[in-house]
Amino acid sequence: MQPETHFAHGPEGQIAYQVFGEGPIDLLFMPPWAWSIELMWDEPRIERFMRRLATFSRVIVFDKRGMGSSDPIPLAAVPTLEEWTDDVRVVLEAVGVERAAIVGDADSGNMAMVFAATHPERTSSLVLIDSAAAYIRRDDYPAGVPERFIDATVEAVMGSADGWIVAYAPSMAGDERFRRWMVRFRHLTMPPSIGPRMFRQGLYWDIRAILPTIRVPTLVVYHAENRFIRAGHSRYLADHIHDSKLVELPGEDTSFYVGDQDALLDEIQTFLTGTRAEPEFDRVLATVLFTDIVASTERAAQLGDRRWHDVLDSHDRIAGELIDSHRGRLIKTTGDGVLATFDGPARAIRCARSFTDAVRPFEIEIRAGLHTGEVELRGEDVGGIAVNLAARVMSAAGAGETVVSSTVKDLVIGSGIAFDDRGSHTLKGVPGEWRLYAVKA
Repeated sequence: MQPETHFAHGPEGQIAYQVFGEGPIDLLFMPPWAWSIELMWDEPRIERFMRRLATFSRVIVFDKRGMGSSDPIPLAAVPTLEEWTDDVRVVLEAVGVERAAIVGDADSGNMAMVFAATHPERTSSLVLIDSAAAYIRRDDYPAGVPERFIDATVEAVMGSADGWIVAYAPSMAGDERFRRWMVRFRHLTMPPSIGPRMFRQGLYWDIRAILPTIRVPTLVVYHAENRFIRAGHSRYLADHIHDSKLVELPGEDTSFYVGDQDALLDEIQTFLTGTRAEPEFDRVLATVLFTDIVASTERAAQLGDRRWHDVLDSHDRIAGELIDSHRGRLIKTTGDGVLATFDGPARAIRCARSFTDAVRPFEIEIRAGLHTGEVELRGEDVGGIAVNLAARVMSAAGAGETVVSSTVKDLVIGSGIAFDDRGSHTLKGVPGEWRLYAVKA
């Protein structure tokens, strides 16, 4: 269940916060400046990250003033770094926490560092994820952005959801479901008249002078291919913070919740608790379902962009509801289709048939393909030959059809599901011949 939101009463208004988990340490997590603790639970990647933190700590997370569910700020008054940092103290006092591990992500790392330096007695340890002490290039700080590019950076990042994704979550570029979530998240998180000004102000922060005064154990984690907050920023932090540990992880994303979450969470857990999580199983047996809309390009041209986007939104909503009701897991949307996994092949077939029927009122037809096999778990994604095979099985289906491999057919004997034999097929990229079957209506 989503944690209840509470409010801490600060001198400048109320700060929204949540507390969850029953681990042995108190952990204050500071997400990026534009955030909503209410909306974050709508994104499965964020929920997974937060739930994992809660396995080894009591997590405190809050919306900075002017953001999310916290009180708004006057249009002319963008909070200073000092004022935002004071929100940390207000929230800790409201929760009744004397001392906590402080975890700062990206730009929130500045707040985390200032708080740790100012209140070492309240900071048990510090974790900085893809953070920086400064953002503008100087003669003695080559990692920053040349000042002449500040205007272009603000426009590129704040001008659209696509620009935001390129900067913070480039691995998600092209994922339409994620983009639609990000558009909504941005609109409901930060005031449009203030957001760009806040972002520009943050680019001028420079806290390099305080780094030697940080005297708490510090973990600095960065992603090697991150082009927005580049590796040099984190290396500078590690060189100038006493008793710090530097860890490089592969990846290009700035956002903590995309990419390989487990590698990042393993480092955080090990640093804060001294123990690493038990390795999760990375291969499981699952029934893989692929679908797509037949002749989607032609239908999009017939309907026009606006109507077509409405159809796709309805398609994705119905898919998510049906997959959930059939105990499946939606892995991702593919623009005009979905990839999902199920722990039972009969449920997967019934979900595919229900989905086919449910979208017909929107004057579209889908085709579906299923295969049961061992899949590789890659964070929130899946891979392996079973996934590729399911995609190839789908390509053999016609409009309104659900086609399955012989493996699926054999596993549902006795379920009452009937099939038409479609003969043997050579599937592109998959060795051998495969016998396929179409599910009878």
